[in-house]
Amino acid sequence: MKLNERSLAFYATCDSPADNAGFLYKRGERHTAYHRRWFVLKGNMLFYFEERESREPVGVIVLEGCTVELCDSAEEFTFAIRFSGAKSRTYVLAAESQAAMESWVKSLSRASFDYLRLVVRELEKQLEEMRWGPAGGCGGCRQLPGSWKPKPSGPERSPERLPALPRHLPKGDGVYPSSRAWAWVRSGPPSASKL
Repeated sequence: MKLNERSLAFYATCDSPADNAGFLYKRGERHTAYHRRWFVLKGNMLFYFEERESREPVGVIVLEGCTVELCDSAEEFTFAIRFSGAKSRTYVLAAESQAAMESWVKSLSRASFDYLRLVVRELEKQLEEMRWGPAGGCGGCRQLPGSWKPKPSGPERSPERLPALPRHLPKGDGVYPSSRAWAWVRSGPPSASKL
């Protein structure tokens, strides 16, 4: 996907919710003085602005292939965004409080797609354990994972004995369009012959 300055500036300032936002002190690359900047984290992009009301970001840091770590520094509440590679830049930032620093380190550490990929893998693993048990099997059965089917609760129900769907589906807010729905709520769905 191609990104240009205009689309990045629009994304940085549009109404989509930010994952984190606030003032941080950013150490310059050449001049090591710290400058107070307004930072906005959206997805894996960390935008920074001269002021909170600025219309365009001064810069953007794409948070892929980086680590976020605390720094030993003369300034309090300092942390760094480090990229791997010989000539990669390290961004040194300082928060205004311990709580703000912890919040930023946590949200920046979770911003990359690598982190999200790990979360998805862990959730998939937990789902498989729920389906098959911790050993990866289902109580000794030898079925393949794709052949798993939920067991019906109660007595076996054949497709012919399942209740028919109502003729009118609920609206988006879950309200049924006819008063017949109240009868359904009280006595269960009607059979196909009653529709």
